[in-house]
Amino acid sequence: MSALLTDLYQLTMAAGYWLAGKTQERATFELFVRRLPPNRNFILVAGLRQAADYLLNLRFSDEDVRYLRDLEQFSRLPEAFFDDLRAFHFTGDLFAVPEGTPLFAGEPLLTLRAPMMEAQIPETYLLATLGFQTLIATKAARMVEAAGGRAVVEFGTRRAHSPGAGVLAGRASYIGGCAGTSNTLAGREFGIPVFGTAAHSWVMSFPTELEAFRRLQELLGPATTYLIDSYDTIEGARRAASLGEPLWGVRLDSGNLVELARAVRGILDAAELPGAKIMATGDLNEYKILELVAVGAPIDAFGVGTELATSSDAPSLGAVYKLVEMEIAGARRYTAKYSEEKATLPGAKQVFRYAGHDVIGRAGECPEPDCEALLRPVILQGKLVAELPSAAEARERARASLERLPKKLRSLFECDPAYPVELSAELLHLMEEVRRQARINGT
Repeated sequence: MSALLTDLYQLTMAAGYWLAGKTQERATFELFVRRLPPNRNFILVAGLRQAADYLLNLRFSDEDVRYLRDLEQFSRLPEAFFDDLRAFHFTGDLFAVPEGTPLFAGEPLLTLRAPMMEAQIPETYLLATLGFQTLIATKAARMVEAAGGRAVVEFGTRRAHSPGAGVLAGRASYIGGCAGTSNTLAGREFGIPVFGTAAHSWVMSFPTELEAFRRLQELLGPATTYLIDSYDTIEGARRAASLGEPLWGVRLDSGNLVELARAVRGILDAAELPGAKIMATGDLNEYKILELVAVGAPIDAFGVGTELATSSDAPSLGAVYKLVEMEIAGARRYTAKYSEEKATLPGAKQVFRYAGHDVIGRAGECPEPDCEALLRPVILQGKLVAELPSAAEARERARASLERLPKKLRSLFECDPAYPVELSAELLHLMEEVRRQARINGT
């Protein structure tokens, strides 16, 4: 993984740390979300596998070093700095919350402890991959909740912000509870079920709709799903039904989905195809799905594209990566920001999950028997020490974890009061002590 996949200021700071002789100082950073996106009562963590892979493979190639040497910002650096870049790799520690875990504002998704340069450079990538996948997994969980047991399939690569984002959206959506994705690379890379048969172009490429359907059935057999709204939806349903089995079902992509689904269901049942399913697609989101379910539309599955792969109502996650402590020549110094609305808490932390509430405490606090410590070691001294779960395992954790949340938190609307998250007495004491020292030192 090229270390150039970062913001320039991460690299200029790294160079500055090198010049200032700070390369042996160890820094601890935490990644967390200050505020939840609109109408979200939790976030669902995803992206840890990509974060770990990045850290384990982080390198500057010779080509990377040559590029940096030619930048004006690095023109004053001695050759020894670039020699160190060629030998650069991650030797630090990573503690993280397992993928598929619901979290709340202020709770760290991960803690990274490493020599200063190694801790600073990863900020951009970690924020990007964890922020994006967590955002999409959270959106998927909302849609799955709205679907009430009906399948939701992610169809969004063509609307994603890049092809690469489409692959990760497929992965994150699956962790969030989707039945699968249309993205075949995501299917291969992450073991995710893939879905999809044919588009309107298939139907229009044949002289008749019936011929298009017949050819599709010859190709796909029991996996056949007919797209029946290219011309007249009701007639399309009748033509699909006339071919009988084998088939999976039909797809509705436009029109009044409630009325059409009911009419199509009647056609399929009259043709003695009660097992044939109806999938709905076409600019769906969690609120539209909720309405369709609420009125009893006979829809068995939902395919969601743009709204899911871009989380269009909340397209960014306010994740931040902040320095919380440093170790210099064996001495520990705690750091915190005090700026309005952007204050941070000092010291490495742990999230303790009890039944019904969370406590953010100091990393060294001993957990009580009736709670779960969420941040766990993943990388120690640059070596992977934990088995990273598959997408399917993360999906199962998400399912079980979300079931344990109070039902009001799974609402599509903000609930009041929110899930209680407290600060431990030890953390509060440290916060006051660090602030007191800052006042004394005039910082």
